[in-house]
Amino acid sequence: MRQQSVDPECLVMKIRPAVPEDVSAVRACAEEAYAPYIVAIGRKPAPMIADFETQIGAGQVHVAEDETGSLLGFIVFFPKADHMFLENVAVVLAAAGRGIGKALISHCEAKAHSLGLSAICLYTNEKMTANLRIYPRLGYKETGRRTEDGFNRVYFKKTII
Repeated sequence: MRQQSVDPECLVMKIRPAVPEDVSAVRACAEEAYAPYIVAIGRKPAPMIADFETQIGAGQVHVAEDETGSLLGFIVFFPKADHMFLENVAVVLAAAGRGIGKALISHCEAKAHSLGLSAICLYTNEKMTANLRIYPRLGYKETGRRTEDGFNRVYFKKTII
């Protein structure tokens, strides 16, 4: 019998709502994922100073974890009027490039669809150039740019219904 080869990039993953015990892992993931942008932006990006305790308590945070229960990434989203607002998505560096972020965004889109919401809206910092390339590849259209809270933000929207 021939032995099958296993792709080391293939991860077993599940996405679940975050619980209070996840706060420190979520914060560590945000710190790691967004730290490279501090110099470009001139200060910590908004996700690095988020109130994850409150967001988790409100049911707005979902985490991706591997088969051992280790956090691979997280996403923060919530319904807002007729759309889902995707506030934050981050992946630990060790799992980057393996589809974790895409899976988390798909999870958000599925939740929005199940609630009958017509779109996903989000923004990213204009200095996060990788995001400016990723979101259009996932079907998001740029809808505007503006400065808020001292951050230069680029807004995106994806219609899902």
